[in-house]
Amino acid sequence: MTVSPRKAKIERVTNETDIAVEINLDGNGSYDIKTGIGFFDHMLEQLSRHSLIDISIRASGDLEVTQHHTVEDTGIVLGEALSVALGSRVGIRRYGSALVPMDETLSQVSIDASNRPYLVWGVEFKRPRLDDMDTEHFKEWFQAFAQKGGLTLHVQNIYGENSHHIIESCYKGLARALRSAVEPDPRASNILPSTKGTLANNGSVK
Repeated sequence: MTVSPRKAKIERVTNETDIAVEINLDGNGSYDIKTGIGFFDHMLEQLSRHSLIDISIRASGDLEVTQHHTVEDTGIVLGEALSVALGSRVGIRRYGSALVPMDETLSQVSIDASNRPYLVWGVEFKRPRLDDMDTEHFKEWFQAFAQKGGLTLHVQNIYGENSHHIIESCYKGLARALRSAVEPDPRASNILPSTKGTLANNGSVK
């Protein structure tokens, strides 16, 4: 693992997956993503472009067995990279929220980058599969990303019919909320956004 200011590069190898992630929180939304699951790549590209976080991902996994391992482990490694890049979290805005429409669909995503991970998932799909990806895996990705990224994350599809629009609005909402939460606050550049005095992952952040 290597790290520089607001950048991180992490590799994780298991018997099921081999994943390398590189991010730059102060990028311009450039991406280079290959997971072997085309629709999943498309969602991660949306995350990068709309958050302005540069993201590079190379993932290989036992797709002949299941997509689950590759999807979940990509969330784990990307979340770890985010947490490392954030460092002490001094000077960030900490909170972010976005309400994102996509045609007939409206979704809301809210984030507290508190290092107190929690996922509230209010999303249901009309179809079990989107192109080459099972829709049940999306919740697992958001859970893994929130857990390892140290995010309290609320994802709510308010209404919508098209499953593609529903999940894409969630990823775009995540991107916009994340952009706000991790953005440096010019009024508090050297201030930790907590009265507790730490954003360490100890379950007691306020």
